[in-house]
Amino acid sequence: MFARVTLFEIDTLRMPLAAAVERFKEMVVPELHRQAGYVGAYGLATPEGKGMLLTLWATEAAAQAGETSGFYDEQITKFVMLMRTPLGRDHYEVVFSEAPALATS
Repeated sequence: MFARVTLFEIDTLRMPLAAAVERFKEMVVPELHRQAGYVGAYGLATPEGKGMLLTLWATEAAAQAGETSGFYDEQITKFVMLMRTPLGRDHYEVVFSEAPALATS
């Protein structure tokens, strides 16, 4: 499994973090599900809007395909006006994974 990591900082004066997350879930997540090799994602953020998006991919080729096809840039343009700083991006091989147990009520 491979991961693409995007570091971001949302300008929370332009859009509250919760609204940006909802926008991501509405506009980007369905598109991610259409990408070959997509396995899942984690979004992490501070209340100030700094965060990291970790997308998981079945293969290295799948992780990089979104960039070569233009998919990644297309999704980023949906948020570029909300960013306080330029995005950071990198690729990693997942060498360890332990998923959290789902809470039961």
